[in-house]
Amino acid sequence: MADMPTPCLPAEEFQHRLLTWFDKHGRHDLPWQSPRSAYRVWVSEIMLQQTQVATVIPYFERFMSRFPTLEALATAPQDDVLHHWTGLGYYARARNLHKAAQVAMEEHGGELPTESVETLMALPGIGRSTAGAIIAQSTGRQAAILDGNVKRSLTRLHAVAGWPGKPAVERSLWALAEYFTPTTRLADYTQAMMDFGAMLCKRSNPDCSICPFSDVCRAYAQGEPQRYPVSKPKKATPTRETIMLMLRDPQGRVWLEQRPPSGLWGGLWSLPQFERHSELNDWLEDNTKAPERHAALPSFTHTFSHFKLVITPQPVTCERISGVRESGVWYDVNHPPALGLAAPVKSLLSQLAPLTLDPTPGRPSY
Repeated sequence: MADMPTPCLPAEEFQHRLLTWFDKHGRHDLPWQSPRSAYRVWVSEIMLQQTQVATVIPYFERFMSRFPTLEALATAPQDDVLHHWTGLGYYARARNLHKAAQVAMEEHGGELPTESVETLMALPGIGRSTAGAIIAQSTGRQAAILDGNVKRSLTRLHAVAGWPGKPAVERSLWALAEYFTPTTRLADYTQAMMDFGAMLCKRSNPDCSICPFSDVCRAYAQGEPQRYPVSKPKKATPTRETIMLMLRDPQGRVWLEQRPPSGLWGGLWSLPQFERHSELNDWLEDNTKAPERHAALPSFTHTFSHFKLVITPQPVTCERISGVRESGVWYDVNHPPALGLAAPVKSLLSQLAPLTLDPTPGRPSY
């Protein structure tokens, strides 16, 4: 605890104030709270990374309907898992979720190893805070969390200087998180910490006037709570460009290819991509019969966490395709198969389809 700032309150008083607020104002009817299990909490925690609760709820419910157990997830094809993740983004989360379920089946008897934070962290995609949330909410044992909401709240309450991503700052926040974590009502306390950051100590416009900690909040006392936490040092966001081939056959189906397992849109199905029109022309000459180019569609920008991608869709029709059949499928936009699609690809395909792209299972044609 040597790196811990002086706590704003004794732990028991902090817990009392927080849980009193939570009992009256917190979220008690989230779908992963009932029934509550390690598997359901785990899936929700992974979905909630970088994504707000309101967005996650319908995805969670569809995911649970299709993969109600860890075994169902572990034995499902990756395409099916990615299909049910389409639209949530950050697809490495889904790949790691699938991989971790398989490891749990093979090495832990089909259960998540909730014996300790360390055993959970050995699974793909589970970090320290996620592991703590799973243990606290599903077993009731003491385990601290430090997600983005908690970092923001603790940073403001204690006016912690420096970007929370710096190791020294993060250590001090973990020390505070562990100090305040109780030994009882762990599920409620954990949800309360997340709700407090999401509902009161918000990133912008925090509701300080109704905060149960306003009398001890050091950032509020300084008159500038939004100054905390310090933002990550900014770097210039690079821009890349790509041409997406929208190749259609006489039946109106669209040619899709599966991305490599890792990297951008790893494992998802996408339109073929080219850096230059000359590369696209060579591909068409080698792999299609009687290709006919049409006017390019307007370019648009898709933003990732670390760069921007300018996409130019290029429609082409052809009689048939040859040479690359093993690497792709003909996708029927009117009866879409259950494939995981990159978000901009789903958007482009939806413009071609009179019907929805939500699962109305068809079968891809190879």
